[in-house]
Amino acid sequence: MFEKLSTSWELVKASAAVLRADKELLLFPVISAVLSMLVVVTFVVPAVLAGVFASGVADGAGLPVAGYAGVLLFYVVQYFVIFFCNTALVGAALIRLRGGDPTVADGFRIAASRIQPILGYALIAATVGMVLRAISERSGLLGRLVVGLIGFAWNLATFLVVPVLVVEDVGPIEAIQRSAGYLKRTWGEQIVGNVGMGLVFGLISLATLAVGVMLIVAAAATESAVLIIFVAACLLLAFVAIALVSSALSGVYAAAVYRYAADGQSD
Repeated sequence: MFEKLSTSWELVKASAAVLRADKELLLFPVISAVLSMLVVVTFVVPAVLAGVFASGVADGAGLPVAGYAGVLLFYVVQYFVIFFCNTALVGAALIRLRGGDPTVADGFRIAASRIQPILGYALIAATVGMVLRAISERSGLLGRLVVGLIGFAWNLATFLVVPVLVVEDVGPIEAIQRSAGYLKRTWGEQIVGNVGMGLVFGLISLATLAVGVMLIVAAAATESAVLIIFVAACLLLAFVAIALVSSALSGVYAAAVYRYAADGQSD
């Protein structure tokens, strides 16, 4: 267990070093977030204007068949955008971990070369996500706990799918199988590293919120609307920055864990 903790710490340090050396890697989660919002607007706005959701709620019958097909398509496109940008991030991170000097263009070039398996994996992930969500919505507390455990196991088993797609010339199903196989060697590093980073960024977020609330209260005491808006905007930007760093570091960590699982290197 101590060996797992030590290895996890080394992998986190290696990931942080990559992010410090290549701050442009932060562009990948930025692009992912922007594209994801565009996908939401593209799908949700026409559906709302067409009354797809309202009609289902009004008659108590839920969404029509076309509505479920639209939701599945939305999930597939959304997952594709996320996985495509994650593949670009992981590809660039692996170049740095192997001693290279990657660019944003290098990352997207790698992702573009794997566009078909990324789309296939997006379809699989979207289907699994919809099925688990449907079961959860129709289950009691125990059923939701079971679904939650299944979802947790799925996330663990697929944690290294993106790095596998980047490095190994395989399709999405085999990538899932290989990711699950690597889990036998890296389950400790996956859990410890992700939980550890989650706790750190959670504490940073809480501290930022506490400081932000105090600053907003102080600004409110001045009765200056401009100062209040300025402090609130700074707080929002701080949370956005935390989210971007957390997302980028998580992607780099996946690359580092894969490199450790495949090559046995942790630095």
